[in-house]
Amino acid sequence: MPNIPSPISSTSPIQDDIPINDPSDSPITSLVEVNVDAEADAEADAEDAEEVGEYQGYVVCIGASAGGLDALERFFSSCPTNTGAAFVVVQHLSPDHKSMMSTLLARHTLMPVIMAEEDMALRENCVFLIPSGSIMHVSPGHLHLKPKKSHSLTLPIDIFFASLAAVYADKAVGIILSGTGTDGTKGAIAIRIAGGFLMAQDPESSKFDGMPRSVIATGHVHAVLTPEDMPARLSAHLRHEVFQEPTASSVLTSYSALSHDEAFIEILQLLYQLGGIDFSDYKPATILRRLERRMQIRHTHDLQQYLTLIDQDRDEMLLLRNEMLISVTSFFRDTDAFERLFEQAIKPLVEASKASDTLRVWVAGTATGEEAYSIAILFMEAFHQIERWPTLKIFATDVDHQAIEKAGFGRYRESIAAEISTDRLERFFVHKQGMYVVKSELRQCIVFARQNLLADPPFTKMDLVVCRNTLIYFKPPAQERVLHSLLYALNPSGILFLGSSESIAMMSDALSVVSAGHKLFRRTHARVQPLVEMRKKSQTQWVRQMSHGAQPKLETRVSIANAADMGAAMLLEQYAPPAIVFNEQQEAVHLFGDVNSFIQTKQGSASLAVGRLLLDPLVPIASALLFKSWKDKFSLQAEPIQIQMRNGSLMWVRLSAHALKNEGVERLTLLCFETEKESSSCPSSLRTAVDVSAETMGRILLLESELTATRENLQTTIEELETSNEELQATNEELMASNEELQSSNEELQSVNEELNTVNAEYQEKLLLLGKANADLESLSRATAVATIFVDADLQITRFTPDAAAVFKLRPSDLGRPLDDISHTLVFPTLMENLKRTLQTGIPLECEVEALSGEKTYFIRMLPYSIPSMPRGGAILSVIDVSMYHDTKRVQSILDGVPNPIALLDSNGTIGQVNAAWRRLAWAEVGANYLDVRELSSHAVEGVQAVLSGTLPYFSMQSPCHAPHEKRWFYVNVAPIPGTQWGAVVSHFNIPSNIPSSLERNGL
Repeated sequence: MPNIPSPISSTSPIQDDIPINDPSDSPITSLVEVNVDAEADAEADAEDAEEVGEYQGYVVCIGASAGGLDALERFFSSCPTNTGAAFVVVQHLSPDHKSMMSTLLARHTLMPVIMAEEDMALRENCVFLIPSGSIMHVSPGHLHLKPKKSHSLTLPIDIFFASLAAVYADKAVGIILSGTGTDGTKGAIAIRIAGGFLMAQDPESSKFDGMPRSVIATGHVHAVLTPEDMPARLSAHLRHEVFQEPTASSVLTSYSALSHDEAFIEILQLLYQLGGIDFSDYKPATILRRLERRMQIRHTHDLQQYLTLIDQDRDEMLLLRNEMLISVTSFFRDTDAFERLFEQAIKPLVEASKASDTLRVWVAGTATGEEAYSIAILFMEAFHQIERWPTLKIFATDVDHQAIEKAGFGRYRESIAAEISTDRLERFFVHKQGMYVVKSELRQCIVFARQNLLADPPFTKMDLVVCRNTLIYFKPPAQERVLHSLLYALNPSGILFLGSSESIAMMSDALSVVSAGHKLFRRTHARVQPLVEMRKKSQTQWVRQMSHGAQPKLETRVSIANAADMGAAMLLEQYAPPAIVFNEQQEAVHLFGDVNSFIQTKQGSASLAVGRLLLDPLVPIASALLFKSWKDKFSLQAEPIQIQMRNGSLMWVRLSAHALKNEGVERLTLLCFETEKESSSCPSSLRTAVDVSAETMGRILLLESELTATRENLQTTIEELETSNEELQATNEELMASNEELQSSNEELQSVNEELNTVNAEYQEKLLLLGKANADLESLSRATAVATIFVDADLQITRFTPDAAAVFKLRPSDLGRPLDDISHTLVFPTLMENLKRTLQTGIPLECEVEALSGEKTYFIRMLPYSIPSMPRGGAILSVIDVSMYHDTKRVQSILDGVPNPIALLDSNGTIGQVNAAWRRLAWAEVGANYLDVRELSSHAVEGVQAVLSGTLPYFSMQSPCHAPHEKRWFYVNVAPIPGTQWGAVVSHFNIPSNIPSSLERNGL
């Protein structure tokens, strides 16, 4: 099968020899223009950067908007940390809200997550985040920021993508995640044109599918995956490895039984059902080439397999449809042709018009509107030259609704400065936010509408019709139909402007040549036949033939109704006179019997009017009878007259007219022809004479009166229509202006909504973290077992730990009550005064108080605290039970008051506490093991161990404790201590010096 062109009404032909990877053959190439000078500068910067060692690796930019936080977390949770690429995350962030993305995202990746700063250097295996209220660009190895206008519509993803494409070219990677709107689409095309790599999130897995679907619809995306599957595909691209998409192996072959041609027709049928465009009227060459392109991207091997894919995947169907609809155009494309159009068509039209006239122009196949605005600019310049300003109304149509929507916005990139002169830019455009916007005076004279040239009726009474390089996509029969529509739309002497590759051979009689080289033609006064039904294709052409079974045979049995009809026809033929049914306009609508003897054909245009149908002698009588019968609504007949038949014989004929009873709106009259051999055979009593001359004169007077009234009514109607038309035009212009304002407001609201969604996602993530922190705080308060109460600036309770209920009589319902209303068990009458002082001065307070029972001592600490987001803070009151600490101090005081050395041992014999006398002795320090003291005898060690182990209830003996300058003896007493903290108490009693001999005799 031959190959199929792209079915778009476009302003430029698509050459079939363009390679598949040629970026100029993209569906919306015209939407992205790359500045050549900027690219040259970027290349020079890249060379300089390479010399100084700037980052030259891959840069992966991830664009996300509403719902993007979840997708980003899923992506980085599955992303390796050693890819060698630098990651840049660009989101729609509110300028009034500090982003928490760095904190939230750092929990899902081991790569450093850094908030970008001006002139920050790129590094591999790092994640850089766009700050709030900023627009970010990239230069070789560095990121650059500039402030964003508060709450204005900006497209930060598009901006960074375009910058990334210009600087890093084939090392640029763009990823589009969840989000609303279309931000990222144009920038993605720039990356693809530069040779970069694109991925988009599967719309089914995204919370908001606007951004993914928009970029997928361009047909440039290399992979459509879930966030979890994207890192594997990205790693394969970075390592230059072949990656097999999961969908490639999952495509079924349920259409495998179809032939190549049947699968092709089935694909065309699905496209027709989707968008109402009959692609079978287009040349097959480019259609098949577009199909092959999509088949390569989706890894399908034949049309049958691809047919199964698009039957199951509506997104792929939309991509294929957009692949077919190629909007390629520019301002003043083919400058010579536009100059000739101005001199030989537009300027003469304006010169011949009056200021009150309306010039009507139809631009068919306008694509994204550049050509329509170019025509409008030429008319405006002609008005200025001739100093005459008639009303201009341009109807710009295209079959692609997306292209029409863009054309209606009238916003174009700065690169159109290469197509439009500086004077025209200043006069007809306004420069806003890096875009050129069409001024309202130019926009208001153009009406953009979606129209299918092959199916929809054309406009009429046009002075100029422009249809350039659109006919070349159609097959010859379709070209003829479209050209017929264009000619039908033109006024006599109207101008037709075609493309350089189009001809008018089939309509040469209706057009004269104005400029053959520039395809300018003028419609002649030759009559153009009325339009026939535009949609010629019957439904059966879309239906495949049944593969099994024969067609059912027609029913040959005659029904009862048919028998009745046959009988009625025979009765009419035998007994009824020939007759003709006429309508109110005296035109024949039905014939009964053989009326050939009473009718004749006449020269001129064919007509069924009574004056052109009957024999001349019968015309005045028949006309009068029909008028009288229609007016008075009864039957009547005329006198028989003798007429010469066509065979030369003479025949008496009587005409009679009968008003038919018809419930419909139209009234009908039956005119009968009765033949007689002799005039006398008809009795005079049965004749109802009709004065034909009188009836004719009366009818003429009535017709003249009706004609006068009709003319007056017509004139009034015309005036009313002109007034209504002017009002409608004014209303239409107001509606167009209001629509533009609403569209602008809608874009701004959409941008704000995306920012709010991003903030909401961050808050949701922060709430989870706060919930976890709150749970940790609750667990910590229980683990510390410290009674703590939080109060606000008004000393109202905001929080308390469970242990506080033992000191203050608190219940969960006491939250929000003043602390002064709650009773407590402390001997602390100045509690509230001290707490107020802490709040006022911000100075912490610490003190010890007794319990009312006198059994416990508490350590009170009062600390102020502040909340950054609130002007007033609060205080924390903590109550710690220090009774055991005071008991220990009392025990120590008692021990220090005893003059004899005393030490407390644990179960292992380690000295844990000693009194002052022991420290003065300096025999063994705290922490040393009493059993390791070398002055102890083995008997003493055994005795101490027996007491510690519980085998002896008490142990006592005499033991030396000699100092370097004297000899000393002590009684050593060891007694157990009940409980788990201490094992035994050891006391030494000094032996007076007058009994050393006794000790020596005892072997000591």
